[in-house]
Amino acid sequence: MAYDPVDWSVAERVAVRVARRAAPLVDPRTNDRLHADFGDLTPIAEGLVTETTGLTSLEGPAKAEVTDRAGWIRANLRSFQRLIGPLLERAERDGRGPLGRAMPEPLARAARAVAGAELGAVLGWMSTRVLGQYDLLLTEDADTPGDVVYYVGPNVISLERRHGFPPNEFRLWIAIHELTHRAQFTGVPWMRQHFLGLVDKGVSIAAPDPKTLAAALARMAGEIRAGRNPIAESGLVGALATPEQAAVLRQIQALMSLLEGHGDIVMNRAAADRIPGAKRFAETLQARRESSSGVTRLLQQLIGMEAKMRQYKEGERFVEAVEAEDPGLLALVWEDPQYLPSLDEVRDPPRWIDRVGGRSLEIA
Repeated sequence: MAYDPVDWSVAERVAVRVARRAAPLVDPRTNDRLHADFGDLTPIAEGLVTETTGLTSLEGPAKAEVTDRAGWIRANLRSFQRLIGPLLERAERDGRGPLGRAMPEPLARAARAVAGAELGAVLGWMSTRVLGQYDLLLTEDADTPGDVVYYVGPNVISLERRHGFPPNEFRLWIAIHELTHRAQFTGVPWMRQHFLGLVDKGVSIAAPDPKTLAAALARMAGEIRAGRNPIAESGLVGALATPEQAAVLRQIQALMSLLEGHGDIVMNRAAADRIPGAKRFAETLQARRESSSGVTRLLQQLIGMEAKMRQYKEGERFVEAVEAEDPGLLALVWEDPQYLPSLDEVRDPPRWIDRVGGRSLEIA
């Protein structure tokens, strides 16, 4: 059996404990209403997304799954276990543990518990922030892969209460964003395998040995001495990545910037006449994303959340710049992976427009 560097039971216990802090009280009637609303609003959102984007899921109607923070944590722990499985198998085939050498069992147990506690603390904190999630790795738990959209009920209710959001409007607005991501992955025939292929590649080239780790830490120290933050760009994972891994991470960043930016724009555009509060929702969530400081800001950088926040902005700017140049040009990104923008092109849209602009004339 492959050595597992994480005690997953410790991770779950710590995460659930963290998630329970400041959790809103939700009475059964409110909870039932939440489930009913998302059950009703999810197909409505799906139709609005199709009208706005032209993307129709090839996997049939979506299924709404309202969960609590603990449920979200457990689903994501399963996702992480699947993600690192190939890496652990590779380490076992190579005859080494994830640190490149055998570790005495008492130390191994302690290391696994520490890793589990650290992962649990991060997941527990994240579980207090997430409103909805469509994730290809999470949907593998569904009866039909690709059909489930998750909503974290306590967090939705907490924001509604704190800011006085009309529940029907806010819940539809959230559903539109998640259904846009589902349409991107299940309405574009090649997108699912392209994304999972990038993830698999990033995992398969991982080389968790002491020499690689030491070299990565030396690079981070050099960045700090040069006055740059080595984790601001892509979190601790990106800072410790080998050059080969970093190239794959940049591909994933570029894709996620496009998808997140496109999702935000569709969310605010798809039901403008049905959601009068959409602008206020967007401004409130943007302020929420940017309000962190101190330890929370550092945590966001370590786990790549700050990089994800930039993805929203950079992706939105890219989509808006492309549409301003040619309203029909953006459709190319759904045609073939070769038309996906690189990270440099996301940040400099005219470069992408120059590269693919001639192609838009061919398909017009």
